[in-house]
Formats: sequence, C-alpha cells, structure tokens
Amino acid sequence: MTAILDHMLENLLDVWAVLGFVAQLLFTGRFLVQWIASERQGRSVVPVSFWYLSVAGSTGLLVYSIVKCEPVFILAYLFNNVIYLRNLTLVYRERKQAAHKTS
Repeated sequence: MTAILDHMLENLLDVWAVLGFVAQLLFTGRFLVQWIASERQGRSVVPVSFWYLSVAGSTGLLVYSIVKCEPVFILAYLFNNVIYLRNLTLVYRERKQAAHKTS
C-alpha cells in the first residue's frame, strides 16, 4: 500500500502530471461553465468561454499524452482543436455580421 502511495505522490509532483491535471480540470470545467450559463438563461446555451476552455484543456491533454507516449489519448485529442477553433471562428463571424447590421 505504501508503494502505491509513494508512486502517486511522485506522479503528483511530476511537472507533466501537474500539466495533465490542470488540463483535465480545464477540460472538465467547460461543462460547468456551459451548465451554469444554461441555468442562468433557462435554456441550453454554449458560451464562448466553453470553446476557450475546450482549446486549452484539449491542447494540454494532447501535450501530456505525447510526453507520456499514450497513443490512445494522443489520437483522442489530436483533432479536437480543429472543431473548437472552427466554432470560435463561427462565433466571431456571427458577432462581426451582427455588428455590421447595427451600424
């Protein structure tokens, strides 16, 4: 049992493990942000911060997966940012069009 705890403490102090934990918190936090925003508006919404947290969390988890040589997780996070960045592009395109209509 102490060997398992020692191993866990070593991993917790590992810089890459810290990056992995922070990235996972960011990635998970995006769901909390979306949930809170939806509850406040009384309907399902996806705030822009959801996409930023998605990019940050996914990038961190991809880097962590590459450093730790985890091919399953590398593949899982390799293409996510394409979708997240595309959604950010669509959001800002829509905002730009709305600004032109009001001016």
